[in-house]
Amino acid sequence: MAIARVALPVATAAPFDYWIPDGLAVTRGALVEVRLARRALAGVVVDVVATSEVAQERLQPIVELRQDVPALPADVLVLAEFVAKYYQEPLGLVLAQMLPPLAAVTRKARLSPGDPAPSDAPRERRGAPLNVDQARAARSIIEAAGSFAPYLLQGVTGSGKTEVYLAAAAECIAANGQVLILLPEINLTPQFRQRIADALPAARTVTLHSRLPAGERLRNWRDAASGHADLVLGTRLAVFTPLPRLGLIVIDEEHDTSFKQQDGVRYHGRDVAIWRARQRNVPVVLGSATPSLESLVHAQKARYRWEKLPRRAMAPAREAAVRFVPSRDAAALEGIGAPLEAALATRLERGEQSLVFINRRGYAVSLLCSSCGWQAGCPRCSGRLVVHRETADLRCHHCGHAERLVRTCPECGNVDLVPLGYGTQRLERALGARFTDARIERIDRDSTRRKGAFAGVRERVQAGEVDILVGTQMLAKGHDFPRLTLVGVVGADNALYSGDFRATERLAALLFQVAGRAGRADLPGEVIVQTDFPTHPLAQALAAHDYERFAETLLAERRAATLPPFAHLAMLVAEAPTRDAVDTFLAAASEAGRSTARAESLSVEVFPAVPASMPRRAGLERGQVVAHAIERAAMQRFLPQWRNAIEALPGRRVRWGLDVDPLGFA
Repeated sequence: MAIARVALPVATAAPFDYWIPDGLAVTRGALVEVRLARRALAGVVVDVVATSEVAQERLQPIVELRQDVPALPADVLVLAEFVAKYYQEPLGLVLAQMLPPLAAVTRKARLSPGDPAPSDAPRERRGAPLNVDQARAARSIIEAAGSFAPYLLQGVTGSGKTEVYLAAAAECIAANGQVLILLPEINLTPQFRQRIADALPAARTVTLHSRLPAGERLRNWRDAASGHADLVLGTRLAVFTPLPRLGLIVIDEEHDTSFKQQDGVRYHGRDVAIWRARQRNVPVVLGSATPSLESLVHAQKARYRWEKLPRRAMAPAREAAVRFVPSRDAAALEGIGAPLEAALATRLERGEQSLVFINRRGYAVSLLCSSCGWQAGCPRCSGRLVVHRETADLRCHHCGHAERLVRTCPECGNVDLVPLGYGTQRLERALGARFTDARIERIDRDSTRRKGAFAGVRERVQAGEVDILVGTQMLAKGHDFPRLTLVGVVGADNALYSGDFRATERLAALLFQVAGRAGRADLPGEVIVQTDFPTHPLAQALAAHDYERFAETLLAERRAATLPPFAHLAMLVAEAPTRDAVDTFLAAASEAGRSTARAESLSVEVFPAVPASMPRRAGLERGQVVAHAIERAAMQRFLPQWRNAIEALPGRRVRWGLDVDPLGFA
């Protein structure tokens, strides 16, 4: 009797054994349906063996072999094993991330016969010829075909990094290869796909991201897995797609934090993509105007090939002039100072477009009673409720709690309630009152919930039907609006007060990216930043358009503090209904970590337990323990043993997880 070892999407590390009924051709990588206790689950066969350590009479049979989804190939299984081991996640949960949405699959669906050979259509790239810098970078990437070669493609905003990607992609596809392009956000996929269609009209392109209808996502996944798709464009989940002809991987905006999954399997899409490129022996390109500090260090040490695009691709276009103005202005229009207001008026007179950037959605950050000092707080979190005027409610942006907007103070009955701070809705309303004839559009998570809403706004901007855009970081990257000549930044100083050691790095990337939206064509651009710190190193680097200067400042700080990229972190996060349960569990876990490091003579420091930066969220108390090591190898030897020790601790009401290489503290 043959035995299949099946990894199931449950929080256990080891696969489960099932016997294979006669006539069922089960192989490694196959998708099967089985029963676990009373539940019916889909799992992936990770091995087929002759015997099991479980008594034969206790084994259950495989219920069904799913033939509507192809078996995962060997390289994808190896990738899953790496992700499970490195990020300390159960293999079954990792494999579940790799599969398309199976609930939409009908039993009648069958795989179309696949021939991975490309069509006979020509594959040359269309579009403007590459400039000298672009051509040099593209040629280097193309010549690296067939070997693992990591590239950092650093180019100022508007320098034409996408054209380099597509030139390399055209050569890869012409050589019968498949291309995987990863983007940080779903909203960037429609316009990027149009760029691909314009440049490579004969390439068979599919998209993969979580907002696709389940049936479409399954079809696209199967086209990629069968070799029919030439190019896969997607978000971080696309990194796991089976690609039999993989020849090139591109990660656009590689610095973006969206590539790190923050719940479930906490993997980093960029780092997994690099590992996969090494595994498949193909080039991988990390593109950014503001590279992550980790990538910069690798490039400086020649671990990555460093290609630079130092100027904008369109000849007349130059980087925008940057001006700093006080953020505290007595004549401010709802947070918009007089200089920015005047600049907006000038652009309206010229018929040019403007962007007002504030990285806060909603109307106001909170609601304050001017009499007793009461503030609207979330009953489930240790955060404040955000005022949303359009729906007349107060919302928590952490747990989703919502309640009606109060008219009087619940503590003292005062009717004089003051909205604190500014959000996109408040700026949109103020600008509409000041510039009554202006066509104003707001872009944030609230305004783009409906399918096609974001694409519709982008099309109106391109058609010249929008005068002023008000938006969050959704507008900071990847968008090319030729008539947008002014960018105003409001509220940027908030990040400088953060206790997160990565906060200024993220702010720098955001400001350089949003500043790059201005003056991308033949019209000169201007950036006005409202700040109380015009002499801050970040402000000086932004004015000089010299990201590397500020990056060197940050690297010096990180080196002195032995923080990433000069050290490696892992964070144990835990939550429970009571603070006592969290503190007791984490204190024991911290001590278990120190004992493990001592027993194994590992150079890993485990810090005492502390509350999370948001101690209570969604009704649960939260805390964390951080482990620190200079060497990655020491951390990787430590983590499995620490996990085993944690699993042996009491604490049934505590939910916990390990975050390896966290982007910040919980």
